[in-house]
Amino acid sequence: MAKRPQKTQKSRTKLRDLVVVTFAGDMDEAKNYETLLKGNDIPAVVREQNIEESQDDKSIAVMVPEDYLDEAHVIIESQDAYDDFYDLAIEDDGEEDTDSDVFGDDF
Repeated sequence: MAKRPQKTQKSRTKLRDLVVVTFAGDMDEAKNYETLLKGNDIPAVVREQNIEESQDDKSIAVMVPEDYLDEAHVIIESQDAYDDFYDLAIEDDGEEDTDSDVFGDDF
């Protein structure tokens, strides 16, 4: 992975220097990604963007400096995998409880 530049308070990333790391389905999800990235020392910005030529279609982009793009992808993918794992575990627990109730009545 490429070494990221030193952070100083004087260096400010301009919006034109940012690239999209992911698109979010809603503002809450975008803010969660922004918080996750900032918690891992990656500057992040949330921006609403128009998609295609229709002014009605909007998407919420989470943007980072290009130097941080690879690291940001890894962090987001890791978090998504973590969330998927626990969603699956919760679903499995719910199914087991239903089965145990059925067997509990028979005995």
